[in-house]
Amino acid sequence: MNQPSRPHTPPLRAGFSLIELLIVIVILGGLVAVVAPGLMDAADEAQRDTTCLKMNDLKKRLDMFKLDNGVFPETEEGFQALLSNPDSDRYPNYRSKPYLKELPKDAWKTPFVYLKRGDGVEIISFAADRKEGGDESNSDIRFSQCNK
Repeated sequence: MNQPSRPHTPPLRAGFSLIELLIVIVILGGLVAVVAPGLMDAADEAQRDTTCLKMNDLKKRLDMFKLDNGVFPETEEGFQALLSNPDSDRYPNYRSKPYLKELPKDAWKTPFVYLKRGDGVEIISFAADRKEGGDESNSDIRFSQCNK
C-alpha cells in the first residue's frame, strides 16, 4: 500500500530564540550609547545658539536706546529701561513707544543679566545651571563671545 507522497516542508518556527533577542538588545544598546551623546550635544548647542540670537536682538534694542538718548541705560536701570522711561529728565528723547513689549528670557526660561561697562554693555545668560559660572554646557553665555 503506497501512500501518496507529501512534499517535504521544513518545520515551522514559533518565534525568536532568547539568544537572538539578547543579541538584538545588545546591538540596539550599543547604537543608543553611540548616538545619544551626539544628540544631547546638538540640543545643548541649539539652546546656546537660540540664546545668542535673543541677546543679539536685545543688543539691537539697546543700540536704538543709545541712538535716541546718547547713552546706554545704567546697570541699575537694566532692561527695564527698554520697557519704560526710567528718568524723563535724563532721557528726554525716549521714544513714545517702548523699545520692548516684554523682557525676553534665555532658552532655559531665565532672565538675562545686563551690565553697563563704560561705553559698552554686556548681556549674560547663566545657561542651563542658572547660576553664575559653570563649565561646559553650564558655562555662562556672554554676548561679547557669541559671534566668535
